[in-house]
Amino acid sequence: MIDTILFDLDGTLLHFTQDAFIGAYFNELKKVFAGMGLCADHSVKSLWIGTRAMQLNDGSELNKQKFWKGFAQSMELDEKETSAIEAACDSFYANEFNRVKTIMTPSDIPQRLVRTMAARGYDVVLATNPLFPLCGIESRLEWTGLQVQDFVLVTHYGNSSYCKPNPGYYLEVFEKIGKTPQQCIMIGNNPAEDMCVGDLGAETFLVTDCLENEALADITKYRRGTLDELEAYLMAMKTLRM
Repeated sequence: MIDTILFDLDGTLLHFTQDAFIGAYFNELKKVFAGMGLCADHSVKSLWIGTRAMQLNDGSELNKQKFWKGFAQSMELDEKETSAIEAACDSFYANEFNRVKTIMTPSDIPQRLVRTMAARGYDVVLATNPLFPLCGIESRLEWTGLQVQDFVLVTHYGNSSYCKPNPGYYLEVFEKIGKTPQQCIMIGNNPAEDMCVGDLGAETFLVTDCLENEALADITKYRRGTLDELEAYLMAMKTLRM
């Protein structure tokens, strides 16, 4: 029986396209790097190197460790310099990063869905690809009117050692929350990254408002629909407790 709902964040609970987000995000982040006397373009290139290190993580380290090792090596930074940049980035996520909110199409559905399903007895997980620090996820959640406390687990680069679509990411989530895949439904907007958990035995729902399908995968095999249709689907699920 399904008693746990896993929600993706970007493009699912947050209504924007990945291209629009990356453009606005890097535009703001470059200012942080430039303000520290760093080459903004080289810093962004190094950020991608660190991100790739997280995506290739085999579970041997936390994503956070993989990221900063890759970033520091590319930038030729020592430990003290790396720590200073990490602190500046954390401050950025709590402040200037919120300017990126302007690219989002506002909706009250995400907040209503998460809190209503939790009130009905479901465990709710924010299963966002753990490429960001927790502070960066907290800010984006606030754009939807939600908080970390609305979830039994929020995945971020400081508590995860795999990334989507590696099945290890989902297995790690299931272990942390003490659930089997058969107890869970994953809600996401990316067939490759989010629907792959169906291979482990979880139910899935593909949100199509901001669909990300670069590989042009056949999505007809998935349960799918808009946020409005997702809300109708989840509301039809039985109440576990009040």
